[in-house]
Amino acid sequence: MHMPDPRVSVSSRENLRTLASLARPHLRVLVLGVALGLATTATALATPLATKWVIDSLGGDDALLQPIGLLLGLLVIGSIAGFAQWILLGRLAENVVLEARSSLVERFFRAKLEQIQRFKAGELVTRVTSDTVLLREAVTSSIVQIINGAVSLVGTVVLMAVLDLPLLLGTLLALVTVGVLMAILMPMIGAAEKQAQHALGELGGILEGGLRALRTVKSSRAESREIDRVQEKARESARFSIRSVWVSAIAWTIAGGGIQLAIIAILGFGAWRVSLGELTVSTLIAFLLYAFNILEPISELTMAFSQLQSGLAAASRIRETEHLDLEDLQAGRTEVPSVDSGPLVSLRDVVVRYDGASEPALDGVTLDIARVGHTALVGPSGAGKTTVFSLLLRFLDAERGVMQLDGAPFTDFSIDEVRRRIAYVEQETPVVPGTVRENVLYRSADATDEEAWAALEAVHLDAKVRALPDGLDTSVASTTLSGGERQRLAVARALVRPPGILLLDEATAQLDGVTEAAIHSVIADAARRGAVVTIAHRLSTVIDADRIIILEDGRVRDAGTHAELLDRDDLYGEFIAALRIATT
Repeated sequence: MHMPDPRVSVSSRENLRTLASLARPHLRVLVLGVALGLATTATALATPLATKWVIDSLGGDDALLQPIGLLLGLLVIGSIAGFAQWILLGRLAENVVLEARSSLVERFFRAKLEQIQRFKAGELVTRVTSDTVLLREAVTSSIVQIINGAVSLVGTVVLMAVLDLPLLLGTLLALVTVGVLMAILMPMIGAAEKQAQHALGELGGILEGGLRALRTVKSSRAESREIDRVQEKARESARFSIRSVWVSAIAWTIAGGGIQLAIIAILGFGAWRVSLGELTVSTLIAFLLYAFNILEPISELTMAFSQLQSGLAAASRIRETEHLDLEDLQAGRTEVPSVDSGPLVSLRDVVVRYDGASEPALDGVTLDIARVGHTALVGPSGAGKTTVFSLLLRFLDAERGVMQLDGAPFTDFSIDEVRRRIAYVEQETPVVPGTVRENVLYRSADATDEEAWAALEAVHLDAKVRALPDGLDTSVASTTLSGGERQRLAVARALVRPPGILLLDEATAQLDGVTEAAIHSVIADAARRGAVVTIAHRLSTVIDADRIIILEDGRVRDAGTHAELLDRDDLYGEFIAALRIATT
């Protein structure tokens, strides 16, 4: 299946659909927010007319009580409606952000491994953090502001027409001019926002990668180069953001300055008409109040469209992850009748091809993994060893061929059931955020502390953990565990309630001789009770294996014991020589 490029842009219509999908579950709350906003708008529209009433009532005995009372009532109603709308939309905005983040996090963790690895980790983080923040106002306040601003603008224009049509025509001329200029500038704001967010995502990816390899960076005296790389992306993001600031500033200046200029012209024209007796002073004052107030809906609309453009840019980046296929962990049976004879895992003429690759990673692979014993996979880099592991763990599926687990087709099992039967220790042996206990019991959350200590003792890590300030409750992030100790912690994780199959991607790569011997003892013990499969790059792992499978160019070249392969296979002989193992 061809994977779309994650950077492919999507249309504004599709981005609007994304924003609409986020707003749809909260439609009732949005409608209530619009209603409260309209109430606030109505009080604002009525205030200039009430002011005119106050001026027209000057000179009466008790005539001022009613219009002033009306003004006070409008103030109270508008304030209450505005306060309620603020709280309502604020809570709604945070809920929208939370739901978007939850959806993205679930998508990233449940996506097929091959697809999610096409993104840099830092870019995925910015989509969950900064991009979702841009949705906050775009999905909530901007929608309400556009509706309220439009109603307020139309209402103001209508009431200005009722007061005096000639003055309105001059005002509309200014509004049309400002509107045309804003229509030109708004897309430029959106483009600059999207470019800034894209650069920010790349910044996160480069920074995250550099910090992960900080030891290598420092030992290579490459601090300045890494700083320059990260700062260049930071400068690029700043350039686009500054461009957005410039365009936004121009838009706001045009909007505000244009209206202010129109008000000055209206004031002069209105005063002239008052001097001619064609207009009353109270009407001019009310009209001017509307002219001043018209700045607010225009500002609202300008800000709302600016926020909407930012939200569309964020929606575009979020949509770039919607193509990710999610794993269906439960599809298939969880209980499949097992057999007691034959290999535990069997592959027959299996072909695996990564998306977009012209050549298969595995090409007609046929191999068996015994129910009990230690099987080692060896071969040059790119031979397909890690692909075999990915295939067994259902990280990817075979293009063709037959795969069986415990005598039944792999497809009969759910992905969850397959992974329940397998424990995997990867080469980088990452620790997960949390305590030592949470790391050791990561595969078996319901296991006991006794089981955790037994696993730690098996890898010679119990004394180290007991010496930590809080023992099993010590946060891994606050410890000084070495690379080898972290590797042992990962092995201990796999030993809690040993599975049917233990996959080890060179689990002794960072260990000293004494600890390596202890781990090999653990592997030997696990191999007496079940299947152990290792990707081997060290002599001790190869020699200890009951069966060795040589992979080359995605094919099984040969299989046998160390002695058999050393006697008949030249590639294996070269492999052994490279490991400096005596052949006598």
